[in-house]
Amino acid sequence: MKTLSGAAQCEHGFAAISAIFLVVVLAALGGFMVTFSNSQQLGSARDVMGSRAYWAARAGLDWGVASVTAGSACPAASTTKTVDGFSVVTTCSAIAYSEASTTRTIYTLKAVAASGGTAGSVGFAERSLTASVEL
Repeated sequence: MKTLSGAAQCEHGFAAISAIFLVVVLAALGGFMVTFSNSQQLGSARDVMGSRAYWAARAGLDWGVASVTAGSACPAASTTKTVDGFSVVTTCSAIAYSEASTTRTIYTLKAVAASGGTAGSVGFAERSLTASVEL
């Protein structure tokens, strides 16, 4: 009988050690899930900022194309506008060429949209678009 009571004394407290181990493992898993969720949220926010920057650059490019086709000339050498919180710089250059006694002009437009901040910061996004128009 002593052996049985001695074995029971050796196993006393085993459940507490198991419970502590289980709590530590679950806490580590919870910490990993929070970190993963934060990185996914940050990635999603950067995707949205990139999309907004693209459409702001597209708006600047569309403005430049409309200005060229309406006036048959480049607008100012460099024009800066603000679109949806993005600074959009639109530049234009013109090259004239002759072909079979006809003079044509190719206008090259470039629009760069950038949010505030510096490259590499969380809130920074920049997109650049280029188009050519022949008149």
